Amino acid sequence: MVEVLEIECMPGRGIRGDRYFDFKDDYKGQITFFSLDVFDELCGVLQLQDCSPALARRNVITRNVDLNELIGQEFEIQGVRFFGTEQCAPCYWMDRAFAPGAEEFLKGHGGLRAKILGHGQLRSTARILEPIG
Repeated sequence: MVEVLEIECMPGRGIRGDRYFDFKDDYKGQITFFSLDVFDELCGVLQLQDCSPALARRNVITRNVDLNELIGQEFEIQGVRFFGTEQCAPCYWMDRAFAPGAEEFLKGHGGLRAKILGHGQLRSTARILEPIG
């Protein structure tokens, strides 16, 4: 995974430059979301330190959103429209990426798969620290 400050969402196609861009027609996972709140809980339960939510291999990290409530719903972020299709089910990979027990913990909270309905850019609202010196 590569962290970037901006992604280009293309309706029906995915994220420009992503490995699943133009993957197949009507693909349910054109973009994926993961909750930073769930990640924080995971770190607490499994006592993880120095771990990144990027290890979940989701495209967009959110905060203060119940992603499961967006399944079957149209929603908008930064002017780009999406349709929540289904949960991102965790797999065995989570135990390797984070720690044993991660897959079980993330069942029902592994993120959201969505279709991209409108073209636009999503920009990170995270504060980026610049190197000193």
